[in-house]
Amino acid sequence: MDSKPVIKVELPGIKLFKRGKVRDVFDLGDKLLIVATDRISAFDSVIPTPIPDKGKILNMLSLFWFDHTKKIIDNHVITADVKKYPKELQKYSDILEGRSVIGRKAELIEIECVVRGYLSGSAWAEYKEKGSVSGIKLPSGLKESSRLSEPIFTPSTKASTGHDINITEAEMRKMVGDEVADVLKTKTLEVYKAACRHAESKGIIIADTKFEFGVIDGSPRGEAGKIILIDEILTPDSSRFWPKDSYKEGGPQKSYDKQFVRDYLISINWDKNPPAPPLTEEVVRKTREKYLEAYQKLTGKIL
Repeated sequence: MDSKPVIKVELPGIKLFKRGKVRDVFDLGDKLLIVATDRISAFDSVIPTPIPDKGKILNMLSLFWFDHTKKIIDNHVITADVKKYPKELQKYSDILEGRSVIGRKAELIEIECVVRGYLSGSAWAEYKEKGSVSGIKLPSGLKESSRLSEPIFTPSTKASTGHDINITEAEMRKMVGDEVADVLKTKTLEVYKAACRHAESKGIIIADTKFEFGVIDGSPRGEAGKIILIDEILTPDSSRFWPKDSYKEGGPQKSYDKQFVRDYLISINWDKNPPAPPLTEEVVRKTREKYLEAYQKLTGKIL
């Protein structure tokens, strides 16, 4: 593991494509080099305190899930083997090892594809107020963290800054058309259900998660106009992971994700407007431990 957190990745001579909340992306022509840093975000703000090794954990867990779900839908991964990277990247192998992947460059579909199997977070808040989530009417009498009879698809629009905006499926269809919408919804639910089966066999509940999709056209593998999974999938950053053995509906759950971070920020009454405050050493340590534990349980491997 790294002894020093990686907060920002600089690769002189390699063109920067963009810096996201937690990833630094570099342009390799028809491909992208995606490097997961140790930055962490909460409430749509980047926290000034990094979580050591977080980038490696998230990158390796995403790679596990991309491989696990590739029969359901193809994804952007070309290789994560640094030895197979282009020659100009070899001198940066120390920083890239374990926390990077070369992926196909895809045209982003501007929809966050959220799927929920349990009633938590913003969905619980909306249900209490309206009895529905993203326009989907739910049975009365559900409690916080209740398991839904069937997972629900609750898309949102991707915001470059600030909060993503929840939309209905009908609104999504107006934005992307029925053909694309059908693929997004179907594959989101299929990948989620497959992941849940695996995770529950390892003692973890995936309460909800979100996916991003892109379209490839003239890719290195020769496909054209094909929708693929991109970015990261099924990590503690993009999902709610709960221990199965302590699950009990009716309130918040213990968590393998960044709930320690969220809870801390709420406890100090941060107004959720940037800049975000720093984290305590204890919150950093507990968050790192939970990310590692989730990775090890889900993959059966030790980083």
